[in-house]
Formats: sequence, structure tokens, C-alpha cells
Amino acid sequence: MAALIERHSALHGTLLFHEALDVDADDRAAHRHRSRESGRAVNGAPALARAVVLSYADGAADLVLVAHRRAVDRRALAQLATALTDPAHPVTLPEAATGASPQHDGPPELPWGLGDPARAGRTGTVVLTSTAVADDTAPALPLAATAVVLARYGATEHAEFALITGGPAAGDAQRSVALPVGEPTLTADLLDAAAHAGATDGEPPSGMPAVGVLLTEIRDGDIYRPVLAPPFPVTLAWQYGADGTLSGVLHYDEGVLDPVIAGQFAGHVARAVDALVKAPAGARVADIALVDAEEAAAVIAAGRTPAGGDAVVAPVHELFRKVAAERPDAPALSDPEHTLSYAELDARSDAVAGALRGHGVMPGDRVGVCLDRTAELVVSLLGVLKAGAAYVPMDITYPAERLLHTVSDSGARLVLSRADDFPAIDGVTVLHPSELPRTAGGPVTDPGGGADDIAYVIYTSGSTGRPKGVAVPHRNVGALLAATTADLGLGPEDTWALFHSSAFDFSVWEIWGALLTGGHLVVVPYFVSRSPEDFHDLLVRHRVTVLNQTPSAFAMLKEVDLRRTADLAVRLVVFGGEPLDVRMLQDWFRGHPHTRCRVVNMFGITETTVHVTSQTVTPQDIGAGSRSVGRALPGWSVSVRDTAGGVQPFGVPGEIYVGGAGVASHYLNQEELTAARFVHDQVTGERVYRSGDLGRLRPDGRLDHLGRIDGQVKVRGFRIELGEIRSVLLEDRNVSAAAVVLGGDAGDAAQVRLDAYVVPGHEAVSVEEIRARAARYLPDYMVPATFTLLSELPLTVNGKVDTSGLTPAAEAVSAEAAGRPTDDPVLRVWREVLGKDVGPDDDFFLFGGNSLLAVRLSGALRRAGLPPVSLRELYVYPTAAEVSALLAAREPAEDPGGHPAT
Repeated sequence: MAALIERHSALHGTLLFHEALDVDADDRAAHRHRSRESGRAVNGAPALARAVVLSYADGAADLVLVAHRRAVDRRALAQLATALTDPAHPVTLPEAATGASPQHDGPPELPWGLGDPARAGRTGTVVLTSTAVADDTAPALPLAATAVVLARYGATEHAEFALITGGPAAGDAQRSVALPVGEPTLTADLLDAAAHAGATDGEPPSGMPAVGVLLTEIRDGDIYRPVLAPPFPVTLAWQYGADGTLSGVLHYDEGVLDPVIAGQFAGHVARAVDALVKAPAGARVADIALVDAEEAAAVIAAGRTPAGGDAVVAPVHELFRKVAAERPDAPALSDPEHTLSYAELDARSDAVAGALRGHGVMPGDRVGVCLDRTAELVVSLLGVLKAGAAYVPMDITYPAERLLHTVSDSGARLVLSRADDFPAIDGVTVLHPSELPRTAGGPVTDPGGGADDIAYVIYTSGSTGRPKGVAVPHRNVGALLAATTADLGLGPEDTWALFHSSAFDFSVWEIWGALLTGGHLVVVPYFVSRSPEDFHDLLVRHRVTVLNQTPSAFAMLKEVDLRRTADLAVRLVVFGGEPLDVRMLQDWFRGHPHTRCRVVNMFGITETTVHVTSQTVTPQDIGAGSRSVGRALPGWSVSVRDTAGGVQPFGVPGEIYVGGAGVASHYLNQEELTAARFVHDQVTGERVYRSGDLGRLRPDGRLDHLGRIDGQVKVRGFRIELGEIRSVLLEDRNVSAAAVVLGGDAGDAAQVRLDAYVVPGHEAVSVEEIRARAARYLPDYMVPATFTLLSELPLTVNGKVDTSGLTPAAEAVSAEAAGRPTDDPVLRVWREVLGKDVGPDDDFFLFGGNSLLAVRLSGALRRAGLPPVSLRELYVYPTAAEVSALLAAREPAEDPGGHPAT
């Protein structure tokens, strides 16, 4: 044996051993010894292979060969085994390493793998079910099955992976494989494509493939172990013999693949093999079911959290009366002008309810509420509920056309508003709150209705071009509080801030979360909410303990808090409204340890009553870059589905379905849309909401939120359908075609913007005209920051608008700015923040400015040595020239000698 190795230079690094055992070859101890030797890696250079002869007491012997695959391929290993066992047999060993697997950098990620980076390099294995197949299909089946599973996991019509083939008569070869598995593909065609992929040469993979298939033919008498260290992060090692036996093992890196996902993946590949073997003539690949009923039930169960059983099923106003009766003298509601006790809030809202009844409001009616953020707003909302009606909140900043649509679509016959210019609508009474009495003889004794009646209707952006009204029953609000109160420790000791617009469903959580748990609700005036400095002062002054924020708004508040020495009393921060990048919390946790201030990320949708899931965020989540939004709330359920509504396996992305106590009633006046989105689940038999959000479910039941499936986007915390903006633009007689896309810096919430691309109907139309009309129909956060005129919209080969080729045109520079450079420090800051060459007379908000950029502008002015301006001042003085004049007027006048006047 030593002489043989000496004759072949390629094997000079082979180590030789002989060990005599005092047991027979079929003894259990002999088996353990063989297994241990075959599983021991070849360690140390320059050793490339190790040959061990094990001799037994009964005269039998075994040869165990272990080699580095990069130096000794399958052919060379077989040749060496032949030569060592039969020296007289003529063999031709390679004189140099045939080297199969190229070396790559770090392993890639799999979107469905859910591996733990801390466990990278640890290898796990899963044995695949052995099966007997026709020998001519054996090499093709593993490839076809792998393609089916990878395509389902990746929602693609072509599955790509790496392939290593080899056998006694052929050396190992690594190449890329791409197999078609789209809707029309037949199983016979897939197997044919797989057979050719395994028999022809292809291009080697570029970079480290995540998934690879190692396919080898075994020869009689051999026991072959393909790998000790798998060549790919996810390696499916298959062996097939002349008798048609097919067997395999999944080897995986735990840094790439979670062990639960690995077992699931292996099971699906084995199921696909079985399905392909049994597929009748004419069967389609799309008909292969990977997830059976038992597995689907397990996935559904993981995403469901049972209700606690302590929810009180009652209308919101009845739940409030109970709290008010228990805490009549406790502070309930404050604004800068007033503080109302629970008894006073109860009496004031009773008066509103009585007055509404006196104006003809009946149980089941809908009442519009368009009021500024004061205590009066909350009194009015509660009064509407006590009258047996549902409130329809509208923001006072909405344009007239949106207000008209909301009132008309909701069927409201009465609107509470202080706005003198609230649009007049036939048959609708606009009632000024001053016309309502402040006291009443008593509560409305028989408001009628119950927990299943609609409590409120909030309008959200709609792809049809008009907002859609979401009708939410009373019982959903009670269920939300029952699901969260104990876990979050909500109670009478808490002070909440009403930061959000009543037309944004986050306000539902803030208002009733405070008042139905006995807390103190502090109303944040609009302009205070837009100034992080003023808002921070309010939090300190009122000792607010429960803070609810969108990540965009919190980012600005956090920066102020880092500069301030005043200590906050906040014990709970709840995020919602848009995705949270947990890395932004690193500085926050330094000043507010998670053991003292709990941070909770909550995924939610208006159609499922504000919140759906809850995830407490810790410093460890920051390091892991977690995208988890947590488990479903008690009484809620989440699952992830494919396009046909089938349950997606753990880790596999798909559409998020929400079921349980939070599912809203319907969309007002939109039966088809209601039927399409509020569906009867074919799997569970329950009524669920199709969210249109992309997510993946983890084996522990936690949900990862991965964004939107459709054209819905988030800008400054507002959920916006791009289709609605496009529809408004197309209604303009000056516009013949339009597209709206999300632009700016996606990593910077303040820089995210909406870009509109418009094909004008005639040459005379201007951007200003189009922008002005859009602003009449859209709230300010939905008016695109840029409007670019095009002769035509670029199209893809499929006839769709090619948004990848759209770039916003530079805004026109004013004549004054174009004619001369400026030394105005305010204008320099203006251009620094907006990133455009704006002129001194250009409106901040028309050139892409928004409330978040206004905060940034104020900070930039301060850094430039200039006094900051508030958001309120910026609305009044929206140009650089006007702000320059404003700041100049603040400076003390100087006498002719250059000294300040006294």
C-alpha cells in the first residue's frame, strides 16, 4: 500500500494506518469504530487523505478512506479504493488534484433560512427518506424535486442552484443549474430538463451558492459518505445505485438554516420526490402539494394566540362609564387650557350625546368629526358613541374635496366642526361645538345597539382613487385592550399623550387605551406634535409614561432627548404605523435602559383594529438586526399565504393574513373590495383579512414584516396607495398619463418622498397648475414632492410602466437664484436641507419640504449659528427670504455707531 502511494505524486500526502480489533466484524463495537473513523476529518497539512485498515478477530477487514474533496474527487477516491484492495487491478490515478469545489467568501443569506449568525460554521444533518425509483430517472429526480421546493420558497418560476456530479467513471464537476417550474410546466418536462442538466456541462457558479446538490452514483460493495464538511451552506447529498435506490442527506450550516427550517425543507424535498415518482401522465408541477393538512394545521396553530378569556364584550362608551364610576375625581383628559376629571368628561360627553340626539342623530348613524386636537375633540368622539352613532374622524388639514368625499361616502348627515370654511353639502348639517350645551340633564338612557355596532369609520388610502372607509365594531376596541392591558401593565398610574391625528387609527389606541384603563390622556396640539423640542417639553411637564410613536417621529424626538438633561418619565414606548429599524434605538437604550423603559414594536392595520402583533425590543435585537414584529396578540392570529391562499411553510415569505378579534366589519359602500379582502379562509374556515403585506412566520410563531406586496407605501407614517394619487392626477383634464413612485433616500425617513411623472394633455400646461389641482384633492402628505413632465411614460416589454427608468427632473431655479449666487446664510441652509438649488422666494413645502424636513431645517439653522424657526413660523413664512427677514427683525437694532440701541 505504501509503495502504491509512493508511485503516485498526487497521493503523497495520504496517511496510512492499520488497527487490529479483538472483536468480530459484525460486532456492535466494530460498527462504532468504523463510523468513528469514517467521520473523522483529515486534519493538518499537507495531508490530503487518510487510509485506515481495520482487521477483526474473525479474519475480516475493512478499508476506510477519507479525503479532502478539493484534492481528491469521487473518481479518484474510487480508483484509490480499487488499487488498495486489489493491487493487481490496473488503475490510472490522477497525478494532480482534480479540485471540485472552488473557494468562496462568506456564505450568503437565504430569505427563508432564518439561520442564527452566532451559530455560523456549525453543521447539522437531516436524513432524507430513501425510495426505490426507475433507474433511468434516479439522477433527475433529486434535481427536479429541489427545483420545485426552491421555486415555492422563493416565489419564482425558475429555480437556480449549484450541482456537483460524479461517479466511479467520471470526475466531480460543479456548475449552475436553472430549471423551469412555472405554472404551465409538466412534471415530465421538468424531469427531462433535470436529466439534461445532470448530463451536460454548464457554467460554474459565480460566488458562493446558497444551495447545492451533490449527486453521486454508488458502486456495489461501497459504503460512500459524500461529505464531512458540506461544500455549500445548504447541501443536498444524493446517491443512487444501479438498482434504482435513491437516498440522501441534507447537510446545512446553522448560521444559514435554522434546524426547524432544515427539517421542514428536507421533508418538502422528499415529498416532492415522491410526488414526481407518482405523477400521472400530463400532471403539472403546480399540482405538487408541499404542505399537507397536518403541517398546515401546525403552522396555523403557531401563529395563533388564544384569547385570555377576560374580555368584556360591551360598547366603548359603556366601558368608559364603568371606569368613570370607579374614578370620578381622577384626571382623565388635559389640553393646554383644561383638565377634566372622569366625572367631568362623562358629563360633558353626555351633553354632546343629548344634543346630537336633539339634532336627529339616531343609533347606527355616522357623525363626522373635524376638530383640532384639543380636549373638545375627545369629548365629541365620546359623545357621538354615547348617542349610539359611529364617529367619522377627519383631519382639519384635509383639502375640501377629501372632506366632501368622506362625508358623502360615509352617509354622515351631521358634522361637528369649528371650520368656517367646511364645505357645504346638501342635506348635511355642520354643527359648531359652541352650539352644544356644556351640561345635560343626564346620560342618553337608551342609546340602543351593542358591541357589534360600528364604533368608528376611518378612511384609508384606496387604490381606486378615493379613500376607503373601514368600519370597526365596538367589540374590537374592547378586545384590543383586553389583549394588551395586562402584558403592558396599563392602568390608572399611566399618563398617555394623544400625539396622532384622530383620522389616523393610532389615535384609537391612544384615546381608548388611556380612558378605558383609568389613565390620564394629554392632548398634544398639532404644532407641538411637529416640534420635537416642544413635544419633549410636554412629555417632561406632564410626566407622560406611555408614549406611542411612528419610528420617523421618534427619530427626531430621540435626537432632542440626547441633547436634553431633563429626565423623561416614559416607561413604555409603543411603535407602530411603519416598519421599525431597531438599530435606531441604540442611543435610546443608553439613556433609557430596557429594564426601566420597555420598547414594544407592534405591527397593525386599520382593518384589524390598530395592532395585530407585539414584540418587546431589547439591545440584543439591535445586534441581530431583528425584523420581527412579534407574536399575534391574544385573540388575534397571523399566517402567511401563497397567491392561492395556501399556507406557506415557516420562513417562506407570502401575504400576511390576519384573523381573530380585531378583524373589522367591512369597507363602506365597497362590496367587491370587502369580498376580496375580508375573506372566508379555505384552510381554517374563519373570516380573515388579506393584508397585502409581505411577511414570514417563524417556527416560534413570531412574524417578520417584510414590506408591501402592492403599490402601497409609507411616507411619514401615513399609509398611501400610489394608485390613489395617480387616479387623482389622471382626473385632471390637463393630464393624459401619469405614474407615481416612491423616491428619495429610503434609509432616511425625512428624505423619502413621492415623485410624480406626468404626460401633459397639451403644451401650455405647467407643473404649478397640475400641482395646485392635486393639492385640492389630496392631503399634504399625499401631494408629490416633485412633478416631472414627460412626452411619454417609458414601458417595459410587457407594456407596464418602467419605473426603473424614471428620474425626477431638476426643479426650475427662480430667476433671482439663476442670475446671481447668494451669500444669504438662510438660503444656504435651505439648499442644504432640500438638496435642490431653490431660490429665496421658493416655497419650502412646494419644493419637497415636509414636517420632518422642517425639524431638520431648524437644527441646520442652529448649527449655522442662526436662530431656529418653529414649524408654525415656517407655515407662515415658507420662503428663505421671508425667514431671513423674520430672523433679522428679531435682532436688536443698532445705533449708527454700531452699538445696540438701549
